[in-house]
Formats: sequence, C-alpha cells, structure tokens
Amino acid sequence: MANEQLPQPPSTAATPHRPVVQEASIADMAHRWLHDLIGTLWSLLTDRPVSLYAASVLRIGYGLLYLVFLVREFPHRDEIWGPGSPWTPALAQQLFDQTGWNSILLLSDSRAYFELCYVMALLTSALFMLGWRTRAMSVLFAVVVTSFHARSIFMTDGGDNLILLMALYLVLTACGRRWSLDARRERLRTARADNAPVPVRSFYAQQLQDARITLTTVVHNCGILVIAAQVCFLYGSAGLYKIQGPTWGGGTALHYALNLELFQPWPALSHLVDEYPMVIAIAGYLTVLLQVAFPFVLFGRLKYPVLTVLLGMHIGIAVLLGLPLFSGAMIVADAVFLPDRFYAFLPHLWRRATRRTGMRRPAPARAVGSASVPPQGRPVEPGSKHRAPAGQQGTAPG
Repeated sequence: MANEQLPQPPSTAATPHRPVVQEASIADMAHRWLHDLIGTLWSLLTDRPVSLYAASVLRIGYGLLYLVFLVREFPHRDEIWGPGSPWTPALAQQLFDQTGWNSILLLSDSRAYFELCYVMALLTSALFMLGWRTRAMSVLFAVVVTSFHARSIFMTDGGDNLILLMALYLVLTACGRRWSLDARRERLRTARADNAPVPVRSFYAQQLQDARITLTTVVHNCGILVIAAQVCFLYGSAGLYKIQGPTWGGGTALHYALNLELFQPWPALSHLVDEYPMVIAIAGYLTVLLQVAFPFVLFGRLKYPVLTVLLGMHIGIAVLLGLPLFSGAMIVADAVFLPDRFYAFLPHLWRRATRRTGMRRPAPARAVGSASVPPQGRPVEPGSKHRAPAGQQGTAPG
C-alpha cells in the first residue's frame, strides 16, 4: 500500500488552447485592420486638401450660372423679387415666421435699395466666379443666393434650390486655390519671395500656423465630402421615387412631360421627339437605371461613361423641357467626381489642340544677321596675301 501512487490530475500546461489562440488572433487582426482604416481615413482628411480643381470648377460654374440667371431675369426683377412682386413682403414675412428664413431684400421697401441689392448681387456673383478674395466672396455669394431664394421661393423654376445648397457648402471649401485671381496673386507673391530671406518664426507661431493649415484642410475635405454625398443622395432619391411611379415603369413618363405646355420651349421639337415612343421608353428606363446606380459606380472607371450619359441627359432636359438653370446646376455638380489629374491635363490638351488647329501662331523667327547666323569663312590676317571671297567679305571673325 505504501508503494501505490495516487493518480495525478492531467497537466493543463501541456494542453494546447487552439480556440482561444485563434480567437485572440482574429481579434488582433480586426483591431489592426480597424486601426489601419482609421489611420488611412485620418491621413486622407488631414494630410492635404483634395479635389482643389473640382472645387474651383464648382465655384466658376455656380458663380457663372447665377450671374447669367440674374442677367436673364433683369427685365423681370421687380415682378420676381422687387416691391412689385405678387409675392409681397408681407407674405414672405409670414413664410419666414414659419420656416425661419430671412432675406436682406426685406430690410427696406425702397426701390432704390432693391436696385442697389441687385447690382451688388451681380457684382458678387462675378467676383466669386473670378475668385477675387474668395473667402469673403464665398460668404457674400451664399448670403446673396439665400436672400434672393427666400424672398420669392415660389417664383423660380427650382433650379436655384441646388445652387443654394452648393453656395452654402462652398463656403467651407478652399475653392479659390486654382484658376482664380487669388491663385494668380499667390503665384506672383511666391515668385517675388523666392530671393527674399525666410522669416524666422517662434515655436508658438509655427504651431499656430500648422494648426490653421490643418483646420483649413479638414474643413475643406469635409465640405467636398458633403457636396459629393449631396449629389449621390439627389440622384439616388430621384431614381427611387421614379421607380414607385407607374409612368416611369411603363416608359411613358417622358411622353407626358413632352406634351406639357409649361415645358415646351420649342413645341415643334417636342412633338418631333414624341413621334419615337420606343426611344422615349428606352431613355426613361436608362434614366432610372443610371440614377439608382450612380452612388455605386463612383469608385471605379464605370463612373466616366455614367457621367457622360448623365451629361447628355441634362443637356436634353435643358433643350427639350426648357430648364437650363437646373440642368446647368446638375452638370456643374457632377464635376466634383472628376479627379484633379483630369483638370490638370486640360491646359495641356488645350495647347495641343490650338497648335493643331493653327489658332496659336508660332513664335516669330529672329532676323537674319550676325547674331543669328554664325560667321562664314576664315579671318583674314593683316599681312596675309589671300583675300576672302566676295560673298564673305565683311564677316566678323569667329
């Protein structure tokens, strides 16, 4: 009995815990993937401003659109926004009490004040389009668009709704760093400061400058992201609403739109297009398909043909339905999805096209003379018996 050994419990140290190890490795991989994703997104948000050319295109496009809109409605400005509008200031104020809107046009009932506001709106749109003091002009442009839109919200065709949203979003972006007067002034200032000594800043001043640059970059990138999300939401919601209607599902929606007198700028052209029902049905189905699929094709090369077809669709809406402001606003909004390398390549493409078509003349050749033609013949020494040929006399020595 003394020699009997009691049974020992099995050792837990030698038993492998593979499920626990696998769970730990999966958790580590998920944690590492999430950490890398957050780091990538943070770098994309803070490292550099994205889509600077696209933001400049939006600034130029919407500034030009609103300038053309105000010029076109100049003869009818009093009936739309002025003191003689059917939508009186009292009605506008009642709507403001319900919606919280406001307008600088209602600060006075004077006609002189309204004319001054209209001239300032024209000037603000032009300066915003050109990119002069873009930070201040973007705020003034947003105030102008908001005031004119709120003053007579039911008197326009609805194309200014998107311009209003984009004007508010562009305040957040650095839309004056490309193709603007501000960018030209910055290039000239940098060229003049190349030879100047770099001023030495204190540590706190440098930290403040870096923080300002980072904050500007983050706000700009968030503004571009909001603009892109707004366009995606607009296309997606429009496509989903069309699917719910029986006319779009039956392919007859465009037929009814072409036969509305309100949307017939050229009735003969509308009736001509209406004679091809199969083409109209295909165009309707293609419109719904592209609008629903638009948010899902932005991360590949398929977005380029989709944007091209949408460009044709908006041109057709502008011509056939008489909605140029809405179509122009949508075309400009689509430009945010084109990369900066596309816009940077446009000047080279333009110069190449002008050289091929002969629009740009070559530089004039230099006048023939001793400065452009190398001297001919050998120099004649003073005591030499040989003379240079007649055609080479008077040439300068090499």
